[in-house]
Amino acid sequence: MNLFNEDLMFFFDDFLLNKISKKCLEINNQAYQVNNGNILKWSQAIDAIDSLPKGKVSLKLPYISINEESIDSKSLADALQKLKPWRKGPFMFNDLALESEWNGDMKWQRISKHIKPLINKRVLDVGAGNGYFTLRMAMEGAKRALGIEPFLLFNYQFRAIKSIIESPLNALLLPVRLEQMPKIAIFDTVFSMGVLYHQRDHMAHLSQLHEMMAPEAELVLETLVVESPNDFVLVPKDRYAQMRNVYNLPSIKTLKSWLNDSNFKNIRVVDVNKTTTEEQRKTSWIGENGASLKDFLNPLDDSLTIEGYPAPTRATVLCERN
Repeated sequence: MNLFNEDLMFFFDDFLLNKISKKCLEINNQAYQVNNGNILKWSQAIDAIDSLPKGKVSLKLPYISINEESIDSKSLADALQKLKPWRKGPFMFNDLALESEWNGDMKWQRISKHIKPLINKRVLDVGAGNGYFTLRMAMEGAKRALGIEPFLLFNYQFRAIKSIIESPLNALLLPVRLEQMPKIAIFDTVFSMGVLYHQRDHMAHLSQLHEMMAPEAELVLETLVVESPNDFVLVPKDRYAQMRNVYNLPSIKTLKSWLNDSNFKNIRVVDVNKTTTEEQRKTSWIGENGASLKDFLNPLDDSLTIEGYPAPTRATVLCERN
């Protein structure tokens, strides 16, 4: 099932993005040929949502809100439940609140006031999840907002949301990894949020981001850090806050040096924030047995993870391509 045949044709009808369209479409088509036992359930959910009326999209903070009085809320809720867990959001459909694990508006409010305006920009959102932030970027006026996310479920979630929006936004999500992208410097703003610490080779990731950026383009990098005035990198032995594949938590000084060595300039930290259980929370939309931040912290000392590491703190750094 290719989720975006019509959207792909519209989205890549842009003289710069057209340069990467062939490779992106090839990877997209391959991704949906995998043998995944959940595809039937997810496809049935999309079919059910496609049959519903489309509504107008707006911001009803903290939600991306889609309103259409004739939408059958029960039918929509039943279909959306088949696409759990919902990690990013939240969304509102008339009076149906989809409370995702992450309240993404809290992050967006912290970050958006610092970044260059996205109006008429070509934007790349790396590790986009279900495209919540990609949609926010489009709603900020981006010419095109492309999210890339290899996990198929999140692509189905994005398709579910976008299929009930009346007027198409200039946003698209594709099941593509950053390292698969054609290395053409065409994006005016590149976001990498919650991705760097999952990279075995963090310097390769920064280099790949650099390769996608037009001259003077802005990088918005958000990642886990540890407090230290010195050059320091925490390398968890196994899991970190119960997350697998966490390879590096640098100090801010170290993070800035990595960016400098990767040929970025005007490097500045605009936000450092300890993740709270208000922002990352357990809800019914992540499943009955789903766990969240509260379960990942030491029950006797919430300044530590359950493994004994410093609790999650995230820094946002802005810089430009040299």
